[in-house]
Order: sequence, then structure tokens, then C-alpha cells
Amino acid sequence: MLSPLSWRSHALPSGLLVLMLALAAAPVRAQDPPRFQPRDPITGVRSRLNKDWIGLRLLPPTTPILVMAGHADSQGVGGAGTSGAAVARYGRQRMDASMTDELFWNLRVAQAVVALGQERGLAISFYDPPQRTIANPNDPRTTWSVGRAHVEAGGYALEIHHDAYGADGIGSGLIPPLRQPLSRLDESLAEAFGAYPFRFRDGLGAPKRGIAILEIGKLEAPLETALRDPLRGPEVINLLARRIVEAMVRGLTPPSDTEPGSQQASTTEGGALSSPGAINPGPGAISPGPGGAGSDPAGSRPRASSGGG
Repeated sequence: MLSPLSWRSHALPSGLLVLMLALAAAPVRAQDPPRFQPRDPITGVRSRLNKDWIGLRLLPPTTPILVMAGHADSQGVGGAGTSGAAVARYGRQRMDASMTDELFWNLRVAQAVVALGQERGLAISFYDPPQRTIANPNDPRTTWSVGRAHVEAGGYALEIHHDAYGADGIGSGLIPPLRQPLSRLDESLAEAFGAYPFRFRDGLGAPKRGIAILEIGKLEAPLETALRDPLRGPEVINLLARRIVEAMVRGLTPPSDTEPGSQQASTTEGGALSSPGAINPGPGAISPGPGGAGSDPAGSRPRASSGGG
């Protein structure tokens, strides 16, 4: 982190001082691409893909939130989650031989979020499928089916994921749901972790069912190293849970009339920004990519997150 500059008029040439003040005062256009990729000391890089949406829909503070672990029912089939850099690159043993390391950490973070959320008074619960392998994604016991039913009943559903390591991964961020107008809760989670485009990869399996995906970070250093540390691991999980729960509380807190962003912006029905080239989605309007993650035939399990996660 840069240390504060000591502004002394005699320490800078007048021409340089004028130039620096002009740059500081110059307006930043919303469409300008980021000049660097933000990096969190725990979760690592954030997604630097274009955030083309904004969550404006107000949710009641009593909205029931369902938290699930990504890949909890797809072990041993396509879409089991990333092994993580420690296992795949460095030959470390799995945290649990019965599942990928991603699922192992997804479960622990999700359970910590629910426990802390309940302490904070949120109407929050956890769903874990009865089996670790359910081949049919439309089976009523899958996280996708249970999450979809929860959303259709008026709740908010969130899957916890960890992104792929290396070049296959993108970084932390919220992949927004596609079946309902985006909410301030979506926006708050995106502020805390970063964001993916509205129709990322033409719509992944969970978002197509109204379930948001939160990529905690790429399963590599620094995040994976901290999680695997016997001394730091529990503390890191609690830190992540606090960050998520605080974002949930903010997202469910009604805005004041004077709060920036409390006024409606120009958006489409789904929440994508109404600008040239912006996405204008609606339920059922998602076009699966040929053979890619967007395709969702019965009996297949496309990858649920940005990379191998």
C-alpha cells in the first residue's frame, strides 16, 4: 500500500504539481477499462471482466437466504470442481479423499457463513445434498433444483465456489443470477468480492436457475496457502464468512433517500446496464453456447464456475 504523500509546495516543481492536480481532478468515465487487476491479500486477484450490470431491486431484511456449496452433488462426474494448485501442481494430498479440494473448502466456507449469519439475525440456512454424486442436474435433490425452488418461493440462493488455479481461473467475484431482476444484495456481494459479466459464458447452470455464484478466489496462493495452514486456516475461513455476511447485511439494509445509488438507474429488466451493446436478458432468453458451459442437457453437469471451479 502506498504511503501518503506529504504535499509541500516547495517540494514539487510547479509544472509537475499542476499536472498532478489536473490528473486527480479529471473525471473517470464508467466505460474506462481498469488499469490494473486488484489483488486482495487473502483472496488474490479479482475478476477484471466487464461488470455490465447493477443490482437495484430492494429485498426485505427478512428475505430467506439459502447457502450451498458448489459441486456438492457432482463428485465423480463432470463438474466436480477444481483440485487446486496444491494437489494438481505440487502433488499435495487432497484435504478429503472423497471430494475435490474445491468442494472441501466450499463446504467449510458455506457452513461458516450460515453460522455467522444466524448469529447476526439473518434468515439464512444451509442445504447439503444427501449424496455427493447425482448425475441428473434436474434431480429434485440437487443444489440447482433446491436453489431454484427457493428462489421461486421468494428467497435468495447463493452457491459458494473457489475458482480454478492458474490461467484457467479468473478470480474472485459474483456471477449474478439470471431469472430475476438483480438486487442490492447482488450488488453488495459484488462490491465485496468483485463481479463477473451478467451473462457470463452464456449463462451457467446455477445462474440460469436463479442462483448466484460467489467465487471466493482462485484456489492457489495466497488463498489456498492460507486455507491449508493449520494455524491460519480457521481464521481465514472466519474472515471470509464475516466479509460475506457483512455484505449480506448491507445488501438487505434499506437505503436512505439521500444514499448514492438509491435512485433508479437506467437498466434492463434483468439488471444489465442499458447502454450500447449491453445485455438485455429475460427469463428463458439465454442462448447456450455450442458445447460450452452454457449448454445444459439433462444428465450433463457443465462447469458451474469461471474455470475449473
